[in-house]
Amino acid sequence: MFFFEQFPWYNMLVWLVVLAILIVLNELVRRSKRASVLLFICLPMVLTVFWYLNRDNEITSWFTWIKVYSALLGSLIFMGVRFSHLHNKYRWYKGFVAAILAVNILEAVVREFQVGLVGFEGMVDGMYYISGGWNYLNAVAGLLNLLLICGWVGIKASDSQCKDMVWHDQSTLYIIAYGIWNIAYVYACAPGNAFYSGFGLNIAATIPALLWAKGTWMQTRAHTLSFWMIWVMTFPYFFAEGSVFNVTVSYNPIANWSLSIISLVLNMVLACWQVYRIIKYRLHPFKNEIWSEFSSSLIHKQVG
Repeated sequence: MFFFEQFPWYNMLVWLVVLAILIVLNELVRRSKRASVLLFICLPMVLTVFWYLNRDNEITSWFTWIKVYSALLGSLIFMGVRFSHLHNKYRWYKGFVAAILAVNILEAVVREFQVGLVGFEGMVDGMYYISGGWNYLNAVAGLLNLLLICGWVGIKASDSQCKDMVWHDQSTLYIIAYGIWNIAYVYACAPGNAFYSGFGLNIAATIPALLWAKGTWMQTRAHTLSFWMIWVMTFPYFFAEGSVFNVTVSYNPIANWSLSIISLVLNMVLACWQVYRIIKYRLHPFKNEIWSEFSSSLIHKQVG
């Protein structure tokens, strides 16, 4: 295979199980405030003690620790939108939601630059690495994706029974551009998890957001990432090198270059399109939604 070495059939089955569990857990917390409190507050508080006592392993690096708590923080902040009126009472709270996404992207960009600059080769943090120019290319794509975050003024809680946090200005192209960038990042900077946390985790967040829970991508991304990081911190060797569940990347530089180039191109296309709409319709990136129906009605009024 181009991206991965050949793997047995049961690894594909495990991948599907992981995908299904992530989607089901997300649906659970969407429909239950109690489940949200249990899984995003109570469980991590208990497990933190376990994680600290078992911190001396080859898998959990500084990035792993930061990622689990930043993902959980995002889920908690989004609960503030869903189950309170903080975002209506304090206008800055919506910007705080966008900042969580920006910080998570920035964390990955810093790690990508680190892998490239240090020149990771061989075993690092329990995974085998190769580094190259693709690290810098995808880091630039990540910075571009960060700069393209827009329309947070339209963040709100839905009127549905689920009380989702919806952010309609996260267009389909943005979601796809982010997903490919993140897959390229994981493939290069966490290769031991690329099969599951690269492809599987991103797809788990994308499927609901594009099919039956539109506008909830940011919420779903935080939820599924939180679940995944809790699992990785609790069972660090489950998908690690040497595990029967591990799927090894091909370590083919062409595969790394391919993902990074696609990532950069998609984000460049999105940037050009977004700037075009801002200029043509005189939209303010910090005051208007760029893609959603709100901006469409605004454009209609301006044109009319």
